[in-house]
Amino acid sequence: MSSGSLALLVLCAAGIGFGLLLLWRGFGGYRSAGRIVGTSTSRIATLAAGEVRVTGTIEPAEVLLVSPLQGRDCVWYRSRISPNDRDDIGFADGLAGVRLADPKILDEERGVGFRVRDESGSIRVFPSGARIDAPDRYDAQSDMFGNPPPDLAMRRSSSVPAGAPVDREAAIAELLTVHPPDPELNVDGLSSANGGSERRRYREARLEPGDVVTVLGAARPFSRLEDPSGADRLDRYDDPLTGLQDPTVAAEIARARAAGTLLPPEEAWGNAAIPGFGVGRPLRQPELDPAAARLTLASREEADRIVATFDIGPDDLVLAAAPDVRLLVAAGSPSDAAARAQDRFLVGLLGALLAIGSALAGAMLLSAR
Repeated sequence: MSSGSLALLVLCAAGIGFGLLLLWRGFGGYRSAGRIVGTSTSRIATLAAGEVRVTGTIEPAEVLLVSPLQGRDCVWYRSRISPNDRDDIGFADGLAGVRLADPKILDEERGVGFRVRDESGSIRVFPSGARIDAPDRYDAQSDMFGNPPPDLAMRRSSSVPAGAPVDREAAIAELLTVHPPDPELNVDGLSSANGGSERRRYREARLEPGDVVTVLGAARPFSRLEDPSGADRLDRYDDPLTGLQDPTVAAEIARARAAGTLLPPEEAWGNAAIPGFGVGRPLRQPELDPAAARLTLASREEADRIVATFDIGPDDLVLAAAPDVRLLVAAGSPSDAAARAQDRFLVGLLGALLAIGSALAGAMLLSAR
């Protein structure tokens, strides 16, 4: 077989693979569109346990994230820096986590719990295991000389690489060493300028407070969540509580709980267990050194807001994934979300045609040998 025919066969194989990938994503869009259209919107104030669809605006819960490329407050982001001549067809439906194939290329997705409010009330959303459907809000390219776009506002953070093994003595030495700021370094030590002529593409999708979202998932009592702390994050990246998943740690905790030696939060955390203490408005007076200034107690309005933010009753319904119900968080109204899903399905049908055409072309090449 000539080199030209071999190259054509390779192209046919690539066309089949790419077409099947598009078809796979298309079927995912078809299923999502069916779920969105087939479930009616419920009022939050009258929710019943089970699979539901709610639509409302995002409100922050305890914490917010800061997006890497635009530095915006948000409850979820997916950010990517990639060579300009490459694209990832799966980016819009990426999975949670951080993937750094190159120390200068970023592919990161993170999310935290938030609330959704409609005209009748609000409900807490625990995003672990969720699929997020949101279009890019930032899409820019470096110029012909490789300089980053002028509106890039990368988040500044520690220069310690994420996921690097940490030696205790080295970490102490690093903490006690003063380093001059490096304007070229940003989150996780990634460089905003590539130092060469390679062009890059910068993309970022976000869900911010005030955005309208449609959420499909299981309305469940808070006490039914198996792991509330883990369920409150889309991933467990850089989470100190991931150590609790270690079998040895889990066994020690179980033994301490069975022996009655596991302290309750009030004894283990002291003042930190008082709602509002961390924001300077405790609900009751903490135990402090007599010489310390006494904190001002929260007013009734502040107390109600603090309790509503940090306390979730065991019977309060929350939105989360369930073994038989996947959580979907889609930007926009139900019609917007369904339209995006249907567009992916149509692209998937085109992918099927591409795969069939590539297979036929490949078969003709092989038969002509």
